[in-house]
Amino acid sequence: MRGLTFVGDYSSVILSQLRHDKTISGLGLDDQLAKRDALAQCGLQVIDFKTGDIAHWLKLENSVTEIYDEVALPEAVRPMSLGLMNDEIERLLVLDQHGQL
Repeated sequence: MRGLTFVGDYSSVILSQLRHDKTISGLGLDDQLAKRDALAQCGLQVIDFKTGDIAHWLKLENSVTEIYDEVALPEAVRPMSLGLMNDEIERLLVLDQHGQL
C-alpha cells in the first residue's frame, strides 16, 4: 500500500507491485504472498468503512507497476491523468467556469 485518502465513509487505497531490487528486498509481504500463491497488484481500491467491503477496484496492468500517491478531488468534473513521457501536458488548457484560462 502506498497512498491513502479519506472521503466521507470511504477510503481510497493505492497498491503497487513489489519492487525487487537492491533497495527493497526481503519483505515479509513476499512470504505472505507466496503462502497464498498470490501476486502483488498495482491499482486502486475504494473501501467502504461501514461494511469493510471493497466497493470499487481499478487494476492497472502492463507498464504501470507502481503508483506513489493519490489525492481526492471531490468537486472535480472531469479528472484525468496526464502522461509525462509525451507532450500531452504541453497542450493542456484549463478553463474556469466562465471559460477563462
